Amino acid sequence: MVKASTMQRKRWALMVLLFLSVSTVCMILVRSSFETCSISSQFVEEKNGESSAAKFQSNPLDFMKSKLVLLVSHELSLSGGPLLLMELAFLLRGVGADVVWITNQKPLEDDEVVYSLEHKMLDRGVQVISAKGQKAVDTSLKADLIVLNTAVAGKWLDAVLKENVVKVLPKILWWIHEMRGHYFNADLVKHLPFVAGAMIDSHATAGYWKNRTQARLGIKMPKTYVVHLGNSKELMEVAEDSVAKRVLREHVRESLGVRNEDLLFGIINSVSRGKGQDLFLRAFHESLERIKEKKLQVPTMHAVVVGSDMSKQTKFETELRNFVREKKLENFVHFVNKTLTVAPYIAAIDVLVQNSQARGECFGRITIEAMAFKLPVLGTAAGGTMEIVVNGTTGLLHSAGKEGVIPLAKNIVKLATQVELRLRMGKNGYERVKEMFLEHHMSHRIASVLKEVLQHAKARALR
Repeated sequence: MVKASTMQRKRWALMVLLFLSVSTVCMILVRSSFETCSISSQFVEEKNGESSAAKFQSNPLDFMKSKLVLLVSHELSLSGGPLLLMELAFLLRGVGADVVWITNQKPLEDDEVVYSLEHKMLDRGVQVISAKGQKAVDTSLKADLIVLNTAVAGKWLDAVLKENVVKVLPKILWWIHEMRGHYFNADLVKHLPFVAGAMIDSHATAGYWKNRTQARLGIKMPKTYVVHLGNSKELMEVAEDSVAKRVLREHVRESLGVRNEDLLFGIINSVSRGKGQDLFLRAFHESLERIKEKKLQVPTMHAVVVGSDMSKQTKFETELRNFVREKKLENFVHFVNKTLTVAPYIAAIDVLVQNSQARGECFGRITIEAMAFKLPVLGTAAGGTMEIVVNGTTGLLHSAGKEGVIPLAKNIVKLATQVELRLRMGKNGYERVKEMFLEHHMSHRIASVLKEVLQHAKARALR
């Protein structure tokens, strides 16, 4: 009884850690570094046997202590851009920076998501102020650094600062995540050439912005920094704990009606045509037909779509569900609503499918999170995915668009029938994350950018 009780307490501690850790997409994700608590910190520290001295290692962002930083987001939602900016807010607060947050566009009615996220920031010492009014103007003028998040945030400059815009441009870092053509609008980005710099999540996106701003708007990009993202320490703790992963895997699979021995393919993004859930389901159905036709021996296969919006039931989501019914896949395809806690679903699946269409993901944080869990990735050969996934080594790439359905189906069959390949790719992906995509990698990359931007602002102020 004592052993059973001890194990039960350990599992509850793990569950607290995991469900307070939140993870990042494109999209539906609140990243795991947003949440900390004394229980999880103590658990992690005791588990790793870290010395107290290790906690006081220098942080590459230490030079930001006491700096006043204004963060301007076009919205506050569960999409990728605002959540990444929140993560930056918490990194800066962690080194003693004074951080002020502005949301340019808020819903007219009370919104639970906005309320929850604002209180997360307030709890961590981030000041939240109105996007309009004199306080916003005064804070902009006093700030050492202003970060505009996404192209759409450019609307705020003229609308609020008006004649003061020219005074703040030299200390603006514009963090861009978009890959869609309609963002190349002069009303949004006309001030872009005059800011201190642009920070973009992948080389693919940076190249796209450089070419399109020149060709479409006739303007030049400012100095541009490519900063690949990284997994938080909290997420890595979960990913590297075999007991934690087993607990979550069992819990989620039981809720979906998926057995432990079954093979589960997952796509974890907000449900929209651009994320390619429709093409993934067609490829999944095609893979089942091929397996049946060739009489291949594989475990029972399932697919899970994480990121639905049960309350809205959009036309696109209705199409997905109708397809599942038409193909009689109700017992094998599962839909999960938007969630703050995607880590349990990463732990539950065997393969991640990153099927973003057109130019692909700007980066695709969920991809490196899945790789941290030693999962192979089936991704589109587009955008930031190509800078993360090594084709044939950490996963398999396929074309975007309808022409990618058959190649994706073949790749699904390949990983379903080759267990050793699946495991080897997962292990390779984990090693790649450890080498390139951890929080300290991201912190060092961002720190170097912020140093240059601050120097630029100081030099311009002395002129």
